[in-house]
Amino acid sequence: MRACGVEIKSNDAIICIMSKENNLYDIPHTRVQKISLGNAGDAEEVKKFQFAFAKLMEDYQVTHVQIKGRALKGKFAGGPVGFKIEAAIQLIDALDVEVVAGTAIKKELAKSQIDIDFRDTGLKQFQEQAFATVFAYFESQNNSYRATPENNNQDN
Repeated sequence: MRACGVEIKSNDAIICIMSKENNLYDIPHTRVQKISLGNAGDAEEVKKFQFAFAKLMEDYQVTHVQIKGRALKGKFAGGPVGFKIEAAIQLIDALDVEVVAGTAIKKELAKSQIDIDFRDTGLKQFQEQAFATVFAYFESQNNSYRATPENNNQDN
């Protein structure tokens, strides 16, 4: 199975694609590390973003996407463009998309028996949270953990 972790920052969807087969993790080299939404007020731009994201997932045969959740209100709340990006990704029919709370990600990483040094992944530093999100997803599959709406509504 191949999955993608996404961290949304400003007008960027930062991605990390990973697969796990026979308990071996693989992070393929991808042609892009992030996809940006230019003008969130223009419906055509949002459609272009959605198409580019869907095409990337199709090209790398990704079936599951985990988006690191952001607070809905308060000091660290996500911006409106970020929520548009999140919705555009969630509305892609071919993907199983899940928004996962930062606390759930931290919990899975703490339970993990595997210790991966991020510097050894070959990813760029700005991809670290996307990596942690997808890695926690695969680890949660080992623990038969599924994100629940209660976990998704927690602040980071």
